[in-house]
Amino acid sequence: MSIVQENRYSRHELLKEVGVEGQKRISQGRVLIIGAGGLGSPASLYLASSGVKKITIVDSDTVDLTNLQRQVIHNVERLGMNKAESAKVSLEAINPEVEIVPVDHRPTLEELEKLVSECDVALDCTDNTESRYIFNDVCRRFKKPLVTAGVVAFDGQITVFDFRDPESACYACLFPNHEGKDEKASTKGVFAPLVGMLGCMQAAEALKIIGKFGEPLTGRLLMVDARTMTWCQMKYRRDDECPCCSQGR
Repeated sequence: MSIVQENRYSRHELLKEVGVEGQKRISQGRVLIIGAGGLGSPASLYLASSGVKKITIVDSDTVDLTNLQRQVIHNVERLGMNKAESAKVSLEAINPEVEIVPVDHRPTLEELEKLVSECDVALDCTDNTESRYIFNDVCRRFKKPLVTAGVVAFDGQITVFDFRDPESACYACLFPNHEGKDEKASTKGVFAPLVGMLGCMQAAEALKIIGKFGEPLTGRLLMVDARTMTWCQMKYRRDDECPCCSQGR
């Protein structure tokens, strides 16, 4: 790394768990983020500021005034702008050394497979359960670690599925039966700081995976109730009857 880069990331390098080698690994990391909303905003901001090599951010939606309560990567000047393109502007302003690739449309399955195959870790920052199942299956098939989080009202959760391990559980193992419509912010509401907290945690998990330090949330679902700031953890494992992750075994 250059002297400028060493100065920029010196606070990471001072951490004995990260060090110069860990930061070098981060600087070569490629992250795919699906969703540039409440979760994707803080996640991408901290990944860019930490110096990952490449961030591909996917979102077909446009910036709306109601988004600005929690989607901190956007601003009033970009109302009506595609969210992935808006995110690129903010991220390049923070760290012009990071390659930002915006995808401003909903990718086909073939496109998604290509995006996943080219990343080192993927972040599920969507608010759509159907999309979560599809993204989960593609990451599983390409053996890419997946960091997923979700927030509704004052309740949040986060976990990691590390598909590099053939015994890893998948999203369908943890949530096998989803019926009915998703609870979205437009109907249920969402506590703005909570998506910031969970998005930052997604960035932290991605950096730990890329930098090869710490212990990711693999096999552990971490849940929080922001009304009381009460945290709890649930361990889980692969379901042998899961129709998704049991394929090809």
